[in-house]
Amino acid sequence: MRKQGLKLQLMSYLEIDKMKSIGTGNPVDLTKELIGCRSITPENDGAIEQVSHWLNEIGFESNILNFEEEGTDPITNLWSHMGNAGPTICFAGHTDVVPTGNLDEWSSDPFEGNEVNKEIIGRGAADMKGAIASFISATKRFVEENPDFPGSIGFIITGDEEGCAVNGTKKILKWMEDNDIVFNDCIVGEPTNPNTLGEMIKIGRRGSVNGTITVEGVQGHVAYPHLADNPIPKLITLIGKIIDKSLDEGTNHFQPSNIEITSIDIGNTATNVIPKEASANFNIRYNDNFDSQKIEKEIHKRIEDLGYNYSIKFEHSGDAFLTEPGKLTKNLSFIIEDQTGNKPELSTSGGTSDARFIKNYGNVVEFGLVGASMHKVNESASIEDIKNLTEIYYQVLKKYFY
Repeated sequence: MRKQGLKLQLMSYLEIDKMKSIGTGNPVDLTKELIGCRSITPENDGAIEQVSHWLNEIGFESNILNFEEEGTDPITNLWSHMGNAGPTICFAGHTDVVPTGNLDEWSSDPFEGNEVNKEIIGRGAADMKGAIASFISATKRFVEENPDFPGSIGFIITGDEEGCAVNGTKKILKWMEDNDIVFNDCIVGEPTNPNTLGEMIKIGRRGSVNGTITVEGVQGHVAYPHLADNPIPKLITLIGKIIDKSLDEGTNHFQPSNIEITSIDIGNTATNVIPKEASANFNIRYNDNFDSQKIEKEIHKRIEDLGYNYSIKFEHSGDAFLTEPGKLTKNLSFIIEDQTGNKPELSTSGGTSDARFIKNYGNVVEFGLVGASMHKVNESASIEDIKNLTEIYYQVLKKYFY
């Protein structure tokens, strides 16, 4: 089935020949190979094709999906699956990475995946090529040991998580829906652990919205303020009212909602001119007390009685969501504690992830490597952690189907 903005990509024999074999499926080796792909969003550099090739070697059927939309970069994505019956569990993640920053500050080439002090150094080691390698390694072992497992396994892999997330997971899921492909549960390999493997499972995320509030005035000379209308004092008052009191005190699974002013923009370079316009940007991370409509209504309610001439533009990233702790969460928690000795916290902290799209189609939780170094110079992942994470994913598959 071909739809506008979608191209199904088939690799030529020459392209396949360039792909590295999965070999023994050692997750450390697979991590290094993926780090070697310079897949800084929106570039792919063969990362999706490599993942597809490894899964095909295991026996999966893959669709490489290229999505594009006017005004955005085209993105390469992957849906791969094995099995024709339920229940279905998916692994989800992204092969794209953030820019490296100053290369001179790295201890080695960020796209070589060098081993230093029992860690792999490289962009994407923690976020999240190490987790994808662990997904694949665990699945290879499970499928080889259980060729007739009763159900299906799927992979939802995008190259557009670190970017604008327009042509990535959201469009893969819509394509799956259009093609009657469903799943029950999903594990996203985000680096959920603050410092030690096993500390934290994400069972939800707060909603996020960016707001821009603009106040119109009348430009004029500072010496003749009666002939102008300065918007800046009004903007300051509006901001003060927006942040004057807390939004709530939190809920059972969520911390309190939070408003942060992120910038104030006047655009005035003259010292003797009252500007015509002033604006400020703010971000709200909100819990399940609110949805997109309620949070907008709350902000307007706080300032509308001031009588100022203002406008607000809201840009939503997604509402808060929660996967109520159930069988998947319980099994994952038990396996993590058994493997690492840590009893994981069930958390909804942090920023947004592609789980905000996946939750509309099935149960979703997040668990991956330690995130302390993600997006930083010398991003790294412990070799032991990669191996332990692989074992955790393997045990999840065993417990899911048997």
